[in-house]
Amino acid sequence: MTKQAIIERTVEAIKQLPQDKAEEISDFADFVRKRYEEDQLSQGIRKLAAESAAFEFLNDEEELYSVADLKVVYNG
Repeated sequence: MTKQAIIERTVEAIKQLPQDKAEEISDFADFVRKRYEEDQLSQGIRKLAAESAAFEFLNDEEELYSVADLKVVYNG
């Protein structure tokens, strides 16, 4: 089903509902849209951080500790 067909079907369903139920659907649509926008923003931030060279200097750092330095080794 195309996006336009979904929109048309939803509009027809909303037209048949009382005003309070139509408002609930509108509120839910706003909630879903805001959550989608937040997800897109989070994905963009993660992508920028992953592609950033801000912490590239850490790759050249000398390892200060090894497994041999541990007093207790947890395998969990």
